[in-house]
Amino acid sequence: MKTVNVVAAIICDDYDNISRIFATQRGYGEFKDGWEFPGGKIEEGETPEEAIVREIKEELGATIKVHKLTCVVDHDYDTFHLHMSCFYVVVAEGELSLLEHEAAKWLPLDELYSVSWLPADIKVVNEICKHIDHL
Repeated sequence: MKTVNVVAAIICDDYDNISRIFATQRGYGEFKDGWEFPGGKIEEGETPEEAIVREIKEELGATIKVHKLTCVVDHDYDTFHLHMSCFYVVVAEGELSLLEHEAAKWLPLDELYSVSWLPADIKVVNEICKHIDHL
């Protein structure tokens, strides 16, 4: 089975005091309408950190600051194995604009399970919730 190496941005409102996280809804492809953390494939010669900055600029039109690797998720879909490095990030410059997704929303931490996450992304939500004391 082919392995696809990707990065995902857990965009938070304030890294030092997170109260909301940005979720996007896919507007195309096999997983259309599923909710996910924005990101994409790592290109040849890129570090994961470089890839996530590039992907968010392409998908959402904003420049981000990468804070830290949150988790690495491995998930087997029917036709490929996904290896996803997930980073906590904040918007450093610009506004988040939907250039590829059909919808997006800021989710308060106590509402992270209120959308239909894609299978790999729900694993990320579970990891986030393990580290949030008040959930």
